[in-house]
Amino acid sequence: MQAAVVNVRGQAPKYQSFSDPVPADGEVLVHVHAVGLHPVVKAIAGGAHYSATETGPAIPGIDGVGALADGRRVYFGFVRKPWGTMAELAAAARCIPIPHDLDEAAAAAIANPGMSAWMSLKERAGLAAGESVLILGATGVAGQLAIQVARYLGAKRIVAAGRNVDAIARADVDAIVALGRPEEEIREALNAEAARGIDVVIDYLWGRPAELVLEALARGFKAEATQRTRMVEVGASAGATITLPGATLRSIDLTLMGSGFGAARLDRILAAIPTLFDLAAKGTLTIDVERVPLAEVEEAWNRAEKRRRIVFTI
Repeated sequence: MQAAVVNVRGQAPKYQSFSDPVPADGEVLVHVHAVGLHPVVKAIAGGAHYSATETGPAIPGIDGVGALADGRRVYFGFVRKPWGTMAELAAAARCIPIPHDLDEAAAAAIANPGMSAWMSLKERAGLAAGESVLILGATGVAGQLAIQVARYLGAKRIVAAGRNVDAIARADVDAIVALGRPEEEIREALNAEAARGIDVVIDYLWGRPAELVLEALARGFKAEATQRTRMVEVGASAGATITLPGATLRSIDLTLMGSGFGAARLDRILAAIPTLFDLAAKGTLTIDVERVPLAEVEEAWNRAEKRRRIVFTI
């Protein structure tokens, strides 16, 4: 079969031949139609993700959409290494039907970032209707979906923080924190939001922006009216670490947690996917897709996402 193959860790995959997968017990053969190029896929392929273990030639990709032998369209994942999903065929351990009126490329694009947004807001933070949400890193695909999920779950106030103010302004948000401004202006804007009260922070950035948010929450400390905040760390595009003074934690009623495959139960993650697909089919959740033939994987691999999820089509 033809596939995208990472021959050297850290380099873009090549479009070349690779051995066909043979389904083992509990697996089914899927004829692959569409695969999303998610940031986690590039991190795994480059060896930067905690789950990266493969050292020889391997096919990247963690999920996709395709058809079974009987023609049923499915979303699939959990493919044995060194095989991945960016290939003509995949032997998958998990398959979930997709609605007949949901475009395959859209399903492949929305599953991973949508699942991230849903799990962080619904399962990890436990967002309740009427609460306020700060989305740190709201300009990317996952952040834009987090805005939509937060509104669907009944958030009273959504504050979006990011560098691309124009992109955020087109979304359904109540306030914007422009992270491209001087730090003192960012600090003032976050202080004002903290004073209003923030119930949930969804953080795709970490690094300095997360430090400023925690600093603002601590500055808003009121012993007579403590504000409980749940902060969910999802990504680290602004930095892998933060400095967290002990005094900050003593000044905030803070629950700090992560959201990912190591932090959320697998059965809960899988249970969320049909809901995401139904919402996408109804148009409640939307995502911009850039379709690229898999044969062009090498050229497209390092292309900037620009608020669109690249989906390789086969």
